[in-house]
Amino acid sequence: MGIMGGVAVGVCLLLLLWGGANGLNHRDERGAWLRETGGSSMATPVAAEGGGATEPVTPAPLTSNTALMRANPVEVFRDQLINRRDFAVSPTTTVKLPGVEHAPGPGEYYASPALQRLIEATPRNQLGDRFGQFVGFIDDSALPGPDSLIVITGATETELRQSGAATLVSGFTSNPYGENASAYMTVLLIGAIAVFFPVLLLIRIATALGAAERRERFATLRLIGASPQVVSWIAAIETAIPSLAGAMLGIVLAVFLTPAAAQVSVNGTRMFEGDLATKDAMAAVVVILVVVAATLVAGYSTARAGIGPLGAARMVHEKAPGKRRLVPLLAGLLAMIMEVVITRTGKIRTPWLEMPLLVGGFALILIGIVIVGPWLTLHASRLGLHFARSASAVIAASRIRGTPVATFRSIAGLVVAVFVVSVFAGASSIIHTEAGAAARPGLIQPTSLHATIGAGQARAEVAQVADRAKELPGIHSATVAYAHSAIAKGGGPDLYIQAGDAPALGFENIPQADVLSLDLSFLYPWTAQPLTLTPAPVDRLSALVPAVMVVGTDGTPEAMDRARTLLNGSGITAQPASSVMDTQLQSHTRLIQGLAVLAYLGMFVAIAIAGMSLAVATASAVLDRKRVLGLMRLMGMPVSVLRRIIVREAAVPLVTVLFLSIGLGFFVAWLMVTGINDTYRVTWPAPDYFAALGLSLLLALVAVTATFRVIRAHTAITATRFE
Repeated sequence: MGIMGGVAVGVCLLLLLWGGANGLNHRDERGAWLRETGGSSMATPVAAEGGGATEPVTPAPLTSNTALMRANPVEVFRDQLINRRDFAVSPTTTVKLPGVEHAPGPGEYYASPALQRLIEATPRNQLGDRFGQFVGFIDDSALPGPDSLIVITGATETELRQSGAATLVSGFTSNPYGENASAYMTVLLIGAIAVFFPVLLLIRIATALGAAERRERFATLRLIGASPQVVSWIAAIETAIPSLAGAMLGIVLAVFLTPAAAQVSVNGTRMFEGDLATKDAMAAVVVILVVVAATLVAGYSTARAGIGPLGAARMVHEKAPGKRRLVPLLAGLLAMIMEVVITRTGKIRTPWLEMPLLVGGFALILIGIVIVGPWLTLHASRLGLHFARSASAVIAASRIRGTPVATFRSIAGLVVAVFVVSVFAGASSIIHTEAGAAARPGLIQPTSLHATIGAGQARAEVAQVADRAKELPGIHSATVAYAHSAIAKGGGPDLYIQAGDAPALGFENIPQADVLSLDLSFLYPWTAQPLTLTPAPVDRLSALVPAVMVVGTDGTPEAMDRARTLLNGSGITAQPASSVMDTQLQSHTRLIQGLAVLAYLGMFVAIAIAGMSLAVATASAVLDRKRVLGLMRLMGMPVSVLRRIIVREAAVPLVTVLFLSIGLGFFVAWLMVTGINDTYRVTWPAPDYFAALGLSLLLALVAVTATFRVIRAHTAITATRFE
């Protein structure tokens, strides 16, 4: 039953994790079209031979096989990003927009179901008025997940061309990763190895459960004449049958748990249940591999144990592990260090070399920890034996010294889990929550929104929008800044405002002049040095064009969204309104945040598996020595002393390798994030990491305590009976 249960859990986790990895790929492929940037919407004249171009740049015509698209970089509602694409098409267009039957007309929009629910649950002047009239849903085939917030709106050709941000598209990309493909795939591969490795370790430990029980029976078979080969075959078959049953049960568990797994949100959206489905062929491959591996390991272990007629009564002595066990660990570290050196010193990135070094190095380190653990455990036992002052300490240290491999095997899952958790925590620590920008004179206020005004917009229409903004609740100012030409048309670095509008922008020490000028960098969120106003070289604004509108709010989410909705739905802006706080929602941060969610999911899986592995391995260790422990009880040793022995045998190797795993995990995390992008920095881990460490230690305590009943039940006098 133990073998079947352990294999069932392991196979279930393998299938769910495999389905999750495939689901991420399916999700990214459906959302690949959102990366389409299109080509220039302006036609550049061909220069005459021997001279420069003489014809002016003209708009490229909108034809039946092209569509005019404006990809808005930021459409924000509270703390959520909305992917918005504006399209203008010709009446005879043949361009198929993703997820919709027909292109929307001007003033119409298609929305994802999640966005439409959000629109219907929110006052229209805070969200719905940005898009126009709802005409239908975007099909699931164009949505990364059921929670995706995507809108496709219709616009006029003139409106999009005036924005200065329109491009021509004739199709949509199928590359879901863009320039981040190499880094994204590297992180996913490393994450997959980190999560799959503990699962394989669990299956290995589960199939070894009850080996002592079988060795007794095998010794009896040897006594009545069975050859070692026959005994090995019997051991293999005895493991294959429950492994097969457990693997089939694992498939059933995976099917039932798929709906629950689909509820996990990654990068802001869940997955469709179909994304997590594992193909029958893949499930069959997993079952065959697990059963074959368990069978071969059982047969090989039995043959290697050299069980004779009295084999079960003798302790199996292990060969002392040597320094050669350090080789895989050092080789893995060397590979990752080489990758970092190449990244930092090479002038040209080489993904074909960097990815294998990172992924291969990480896999070697994981294997190296398991291999080097017994060597470290052996040295710790020798040290512990030197300082032992009690019977339980002497017995535990002596047993660890004699069987360092078997002793370390029981805590290998937890050690690997701590290492994996440390890597995840270190890698995700590059995400740091930036403190909200403080209001300072000379810098744009964090409660303000600004939007650039499209080329050719009438002054009266812009003034009308500003007047409407001032009448909305929570909005106290709407300032129009002017320039010599629209910013979309390459306007200069200076903006001009009325002196009376300066206090609304947060300025103090205002010069005595009717018209003031300020640098355009005033609008940039990365501007840190306060700017000053200077008297403008012009006396009136009538000769200039409206370039920017800045709306001051009381900072409440409702007021901010009213201002965004008014500006974005007014038709005068070239880009959606934005604030300095929107920079935290930009794409590169959200990509890392999505990976961080995966990291913490990996942490949970690794810790849960480690707890189960330790419980199974500790129970197996007790069963392996039930006759020896039973003899101790027969000679008068209290059960409490036996328990302390088991606790020490788990604690010594765990403490020995635990801190090494933590330090090694953060070092590998630094190598990993530095190898992917040398601008990332590993910082102090989040509190979740310490909670994960505490949970790991708690699980270790619970797992060892859970075996106390096994000690009492399997060390009774009957366990010492000799045939």
